Amino acid sequence: MVDIHSHILPGVDDGAKNIEESIDMAKQAVSEGIHTIIATPHHMNGKYENVASDILPLVNELNETFKQESINLQVLPGQECRIYGEILEDVQKGDILTLNQSTQYLIIEFPSNSVPRYAERLLYDIQLKGLIPVIVHPERNAELIERPEKLYKLVKNGAITQITASSLTGYFGKNIQKFSDQMIQANLAHLVASDAHNIHNRSFKMEEALDHIEKKYGIDMVYYFTENAELLIDGKNIYKEIPELIKKKKFLGIF
Repeated sequence: MVDIHSHILPGVDDGAKNIEESIDMAKQAVSEGIHTIIATPHHMNGKYENVASDILPLVNELNETFKQESINLQVLPGQECRIYGEILEDVQKGDILTLNQSTQYLIIEFPSNSVPRYAERLLYDIQLKGLIPVIVHPERNAELIERPEKLYKLVKNGAITQITASSLTGYFGKNIQKFSDQMIQANLAHLVASDAHNIHNRSFKMEEALDHIEKKYGIDMVYYFTENAELLIDGKNIYKEIPELIKKKKFLGIF
């Protein structure tokens, strides 16, 4: 299994604090069936800045450490980029990494409560440059939960999305779990990843999430998500179904 979103790099953000924690995370990842993981440290989220030139040597070091520790996990480079106006300039400068460095897939994170007004235009401009924006954990965004038509429009216009495993399994609460399932039902979800930060309160939960998907939607949906992650790291086009609007149920005639 491939995990496209994690905070396994030591000492760079709110993920693994040191190499020991990275090793613990790697062992847990392997125990869940993960053989390849993308390290996606936070970038430009108001607290952390991790540019490509800092990330790449750390990924190499981590792979070397895992080899020495006989941990069968390959780490690939990436970034979790908070959306900001100058993203394309920084891609041009080489400060921003696409997933696995050589693909066209670029992680975009929204603030947790809102979607910036310029988001639609910027995601369009990103695609004009031949890149594919991957909106991470949209199911945890308050504005998108409230106004799912916004997410529908972004996906319809070519963005893809990644749901967090812990969202699907209820660790972020029932509302977020419900919205995650609605996204799957409406073909608004393309990838599932861990967004793991540690082995305690923000762990992988990938096995659990895939069990949930299999029970609720069948084994084909499990293959859909796992194969999309494989296709993504190879820079190939992922599978997509025609997106649908999530219908908000009326309550006493009021939306």
